Amino acid sequence: MSGQVSQFTRRDAMRGGFGAVSLAAIGGMAAPAATLVGSSLLSTSMASAQELALPTPGVIMHPDYARTIAQMAYIWGWPIINMINRRTAITQAPHPGHLNGVLPAAPRGQIAMLDDYIEPSETFVTCPNQDVVYGLGFFSLDEEPVVIQVPDFGDRFWVYALYDARTDQFGHLGKPYGSQQGFYLLAGPRWQGLKPFGITEVIRASTSLANAIPRVFQDDTPEDRRAIQSIINQIVAYPLTEFTGEMKTIEWKKVPDIQGPASSGEETKWVVPEKFFDQLPQAIEIVDPLPGEEAMYAQFRLLLDSAAGDPDLKKVLLDAAIETEAKVIKPFFEWKHNGRPAGNGWNRSTNNAQFGLDYFNRTGTSKSNMFDNRPNETQYFYTDYDASGQQLTGSQSYAVTFSAGQEPPVDGFWSLTLYNDKHLFHANDLKRYSLGTKNKTLNRHSDGSLTLYIAAKSPGADKEANWIPAPDGTFSLYIRAYWGKAPITDGSWQPPKIERVS
Repeated sequence: MSGQVSQFTRRDAMRGGFGAVSLAAIGGMAAPAATLVGSSLLSTSMASAQELALPTPGVIMHPDYARTIAQMAYIWGWPIINMINRRTAITQAPHPGHLNGVLPAAPRGQIAMLDDYIEPSETFVTCPNQDVVYGLGFFSLDEEPVVIQVPDFGDRFWVYALYDARTDQFGHLGKPYGSQQGFYLLAGPRWQGLKPFGITEVIRASTSLANAIPRVFQDDTPEDRRAIQSIINQIVAYPLTEFTGEMKTIEWKKVPDIQGPASSGEETKWVVPEKFFDQLPQAIEIVDPLPGEEAMYAQFRLLLDSAAGDPDLKKVLLDAAIETEAKVIKPFFEWKHNGRPAGNGWNRSTNNAQFGLDYFNRTGTSKSNMFDNRPNETQYFYTDYDASGQQLTGSQSYAVTFSAGQEPPVDGFWSLTLYNDKHLFHANDLKRYSLGTKNKTLNRHSDGSLTLYIAAKSPGADKEANWIPAPDGTFSLYIRAYWGKAPITDGSWQPPKIERVS
């Protein structure tokens, strides 16, 4: 480990250059970062990268210092280890198919698609939606570049969300970007091949570990369920070695199910505190430091080096992981700790899927509702509370009224979804978990306003078309605005109040 630390500090000092951005982020340099770029100050008043003192292996790290670094490492690494463990689970699939008949799963380098909305029994990820048909696949893009097909979607909204190991999106594939039908090559940062003939575009990931989650809008009608099939059957991904220039098709409705572990009724525990620091070296290895992170990486490596031969220090790391999970990560499951206030008791997503150095929102999202889309693709609004600040519960009934012209302004679609206390769907006899653009039978008032009803019991036959059934216990509400117009993206649109009606 000590040799690794020394190698790291030299390598990453050179790779990141410890230039203006890095130094400003690390050490509070007196001169503003902007004044250092291209300046002789870099060579006269600052140490070169090779001369900067960095953590040195062999120190005797005392427990409280180790605990402090371990807590930050846990927060930083939580989303990455989450991704690593999801990849391990999903890529065990022997072929593209549906895990337990519910979740798309495929071997590494491929994807699988659903053929309809995701089932309420899904527990792979919290806060799924029932506006789109999903796909899912994980890749190792340095070792195995992947071709992903884009069929002709016509006027239908679609977006392929491509995530790196940090859960940041890379590339731009979807209707908001005017992407064209064709074959797109997903490649890692160190892949050195040439663009093959017939490939529309090469899209570079920032890490070798990556995944794709296509989303294709579908109306909640039998007609659209039929119409979408020929399109989604052409959403296929495969290793570059299998590329022929011909569009491949898979009839996703007929792919075999894959037997998987039984669900516990809540999201799979993807990060296990007791195993975290055994996995942290892998996270550090597969994710290069962003500008400004070089010193932090060196601290993490020093921590691991110090604990490697010290059982007492290992115990400190274990305790720190368990404590940080309980005191820092768990509270992110409450919506009041996610994003920023959006008005009327709601919060909204911030920096979603382009988190960069925003560890707060990256980790919070990974805990509460992983795999957001970028802000221009989707904005998310969420709350656990009604307009009076009381917890939403099935013992009460609620009305959510969008004034005329005040439904979420979007070029794509919008929806209001109900989640139970585990941020998953509440199974109900209507098989209804959300309402919005996809629904063609919503009843509006004579003035053009729209009221949606949230309750455990029917609000009455005349209102049932606008009713989302609630559980008896606590729940949360969640608005999605796909491809939002300016009032969504600039923050001027506010979600409506959630009023008690009983």
